Amino acid sequence: MGKHTLPLLGAGLAALTAAATGAVYNIAFHTPNRTQNDDFSVVKTKKVAPIYDDILTLIRTMNSIPYEPVYITSHDGLRLRARLYDARPGAPVAICFHGWRGTPSRDFSGGASMLIRNGWRVLLIEQRGQKGSEGHTMTFGAKERLDCLRWTRWAADRFGAESKIMLFGISMGAATVLLASALELPEQVRGIVADCPYSNGRDILVRVAAGAGVPKPLAGVLAALTSKLWGRFDLKDTDVREAVKHTRVPILLIHGEDDDFVPPEMSAELLSYHPTMMERHTFPGASHGISYVIDPERYEKLVTAFAARVMI
Repeated sequence: MGKHTLPLLGAGLAALTAAATGAVYNIAFHTPNRTQNDDFSVVKTKKVAPIYDDILTLIRTMNSIPYEPVYITSHDGLRLRARLYDARPGAPVAICFHGWRGTPSRDFSGGASMLIRNGWRVLLIEQRGQKGSEGHTMTFGAKERLDCLRWTRWAADRFGAESKIMLFGISMGAATVLLASALELPEQVRGIVADCPYSNGRDILVRVAAGAGVPKPLAGVLAALTSKLWGRFDLKDTDVREAVKHTRVPILLIHGEDDDFVPPEMSAELLSYHPTMMERHTFPGASHGISYVIDPERYEKLVTAFAARVMI
């Protein structure tokens, strides 16, 4: 081996690592992509096809409702935006977090309309790097949980000491609110509704990568390395299981039984970590994030009953 071989090997390995992690970053963490902020970018899978038109109608309805744009600054200096749908003084407050490459109108087209119809104040968050919020990295809840904390403090200040707040999240947004449940939330936060949450950011990334043919050990290493090198965060901070063990806030878990993106076993695992503070309900025939559309009447009854128990 020549005297120049080792430096060349080192340079080659560094270039390969940079290329591999850069590709992973663009696929998993970078935001926004070309269609990400399009409310109507709904993938018409075989399971979604029968309710595709219903989903588009719900999105159009949501987009027709007037709102007030409001803003905060994140812990790391980003200007974050949300949509406030106000209601009568003293109304309960719902703070809603959409999912990975989602939009507020798409992910909460049904749920937010339901809450508004029932007299709630609704704050639809535009997560960092998506829609009107600044940033270029999604962190699977690691930094979003701190954004959630700031939004709860904003809402507590805006609506007062007597206000009652419920956090809602779907997919990555569900992981976000569950991760935030271990933080020092304002006392006005009385409950959390988490729809199709994953149990750990690393695990869901590895699962998706494995489905694309990447060996799980390699996927795990690349995900962890990419998050630190490109995203400036640690995937260890996305362990929802550890967070819910320490929650002091009651949690309602909802999951579609046909979810093949975030398997329902993940929310079942979360339940096992703090069963006295959590309850879980599944929806037959529902794939990822569409339990409301599959059975809106049951979904509304579950949320209403949970709110009646905890928003006191």
